[in-house]
Amino acid sequence: MPIIEPAPWRHQFFDGADCPDTVFIPTDDPEAWQWNPEHRWVFDKLLVALSQGLTAAPHGLEPSAYPVFSKPIYNFGGMGAGSRILSCREDYIAHMTPGHMWMPLCSGAHVSSDAAVVNGRIRWLRHATGLPTTAGMFDYWTVHAGGNLGLEAMLAAWTERQLATYTGMLNIESIGGTIIEAHLRFADQWPDLYGPGWIDALIGLYRDREWDFGDRHRCDGYSLALFGPHGRRYRHPPAKLIEKVRRMPGVSSVQITFHEDRAPELHSMPPGGFRVALVNAFNLKQGKAARDALHAWFL
Repeated sequence: MPIIEPAPWRHQFFDGADCPDTVFIPTDDPEAWQWNPEHRWVFDKLLVALSQGLTAAPHGLEPSAYPVFSKPIYNFGGMGAGSRILSCREDYIAHMTPGHMWMPLCSGAHVSSDAAVVNGRIRWLRHATGLPTTAGMFDYWTVHAGGNLGLEAMLAAWTERQLATYTGMLNIESIGGTIIEAHLRFADQWPDLYGPGWIDALIGLYRDREWDFGDRHRCDGYSLALFGPHGRRYRHPPAKLIEKVRRMPGVSSVQITFHEDRAPELHSMPPGGFRVALVNAFNLKQGKAARDALHAWFL
């Protein structure tokens, strides 16, 4: 099964997939970067900003106006590690870091968009928005059944212009219609919420360089996060509890999102908390009930 998924809690999405041994599908940035030498430039967040005509530069070149948003030019660890708002020159001097960049501070809806791309043209698209809490954490994400015509037109134009020879999955994060980063993969947190047959279409995209997905069961989905405080050593719940939660009404999957045998500080996590679990569901109320059941065990 050459759908390469480094997170063992997400193997459940792909274990039954009929994927040829000669087809390699990345779900994480390191493999996506390695297998796409022609298009790997999109992992450079500074180049992505400049490709849209934004005013942006690496640290060492001071902004002419504040506030700006600062982050690593490359971030293969995820979870927003190292990012911050620089509100003034004193902030910039205090946090100037080699390998980091600044760009305009965007406002508006923060959207994660998964797209199936064939020769630079988007053939399928889903958007997800997160409900933030504090310090880089999200309460839950909504995977929307509906579209966003303005955003989709912008994403289509950018993809055709910048990735004209690319075929594969593309994940784009945007804020207020501005692309803040792009990845040559899909969001592996919720492929089960895309509906039956989606994994088969994914394999066909990389095997045949075509996209064939009826998408007849599209509906809103939810991915609910459970965070605990930093500074604790967490253990996985019993398998019986995980299965009991997974079988609750409306629940699609349960992910225990950390390595039990790895020190907490070796996980890439937001500053506000340590993510212990995700519950994917097609009903928000039922998803919250399932998350509460895990909360009672963990915390």
